[in-house]
Amino acid sequence: MTDTVPPPATTTPPPPADGAAAPPAPQAPARRPTHTRTSSVRIALIAGTALLAIVLIFIFQNTSTVSISFLGAHLHVSLAVAMLLSAITGALIMAAAGTARITQLRHHLRRERRTTRVGQP
Repeated sequence: MTDTVPPPATTTPPPPADGAAAPPAPQAPARRPTHTRTSSVRIALIAGTALLAIVLIFIFQNTSTVSISFLGAHLHVSLAVAMLLSAITGALIMAAAGTARITQLRHHLRRERRTTRVGQP
């Protein structure tokens, strides 16, 4: 006794009887590369290292000493250090303002949620 193998099933439907074109067969979605947290950290570390190299080059090329007077304090530091300190101070002020605004928006959002919950039956 021999086993007969049935013919393979077709995946495309037969064409419609009215002569219209058959719909295209569904295609598998294109695979996108996945981005993991580890790959994001790796990219951030590479970008940070490149930025650090640029900052070091900036410091080595601007070693001339400048005199700074601020609120009675007198300092003699290199030009690069003075510029970096001012940039860091500006970034901290900007971060403080951004944090204050985010806190304000969250407080407003919590208040809105409370008022909508109380008003609903």
